[in-house]
Amino acid sequence: MKILISRLSSRTPDVRDQDTQVMRNDPAVGGVAKRTIDVSLAAIALLALLPLLIGLYLLIKLQMPGPFLYGHERIGHSGRRFRCWKLRTMHVDGDEILRKHIANDSSARAEWLATRKLRDDPRVTPLGQVLRAYSLDELPQFFNVIAGDMSLVGPRPVVSEELDRYGSSRRYYLMARPGVTGLWQISGRTETSYSRRIAFDRYYTARRNIGLDIVILVKTVPAVVASRGAY
Repeated sequence: MKILISRLSSRTPDVRDQDTQVMRNDPAVGGVAKRTIDVSLAAIALLALLPLLIGLYLLIKLQMPGPFLYGHERIGHSGRRFRCWKLRTMHVDGDEILRKHIANDSSARAEWLATRKLRDDPRVTPLGQVLRAYSLDELPQFFNVIAGDMSLVGPRPVVSEELDRYGSSRRYYLMARPGVTGLWQISGRTETSYSRRIAFDRYYTARRNIGLDIVILVKTVPAVVASRGAY
C-alpha cells in the first residue's frame, strides 16, 4: 500500500483514456458482488451504530437548532444526482455565512476555489467540528449505500461544479458509485492537493479489486481514529 501511495504522490496514474462517454445503463465498477458486500456490511454497521446515532441525535438537537440531517446534492454513478446525507455540522444559514465570508476574505476565497473546503470554516459549529474531526458526520451515508447511491469504497462524492475540474478523469469518476471511504480518505484527506485527489479517484476506478477494497476499509479505521487531515 505504501508503494501505491508513493506512486500516486509523484504523478497521475498512467491510464489510457478511451471513451469519455459513460452510458446510464453501464453497471458500476465491481458489479453485483461489490453491491452485495456493500448492502450487507452497511446494514450491519447501521445496526451496530444505532445507539451512537441516537446519542448524536440528542446532542445535535440540544446544541444546534434545526434539522438533524443535512442532504447535499452530489453526482453519482453515470451522472445520476442524489442526496448525500450527513449529520448536520453547520449553522442553518451556512450558505449565506459562506457567501459573505469568501466575499470579504480573499485568502479564504482562494482556499475555497482551490479545495472546496476551508480550514477555518465559519459555518461549522463547535459540536460540528468534533463530528467532522472523527468523521461521525458521515455515518448517515450508510443509508446512501443501502439505497444504491453510494458504495462503501469509491471516489469521494462531488458536486457538479467539482466534476468539471476532473477533465479526462471525469469518465473514471462516473464509472463508480461514490464511496463512504476511499484512497483519498486514507491518504491525508484535506492535506493532499485536489489534483492528487482526482488521481486517487482515477486510480481506484481503473484498478479496483476486492483486495484493494479490503485494504482501504482496514486502513480507514486508524485514519478516522487519528482524524488525519480532517476538518
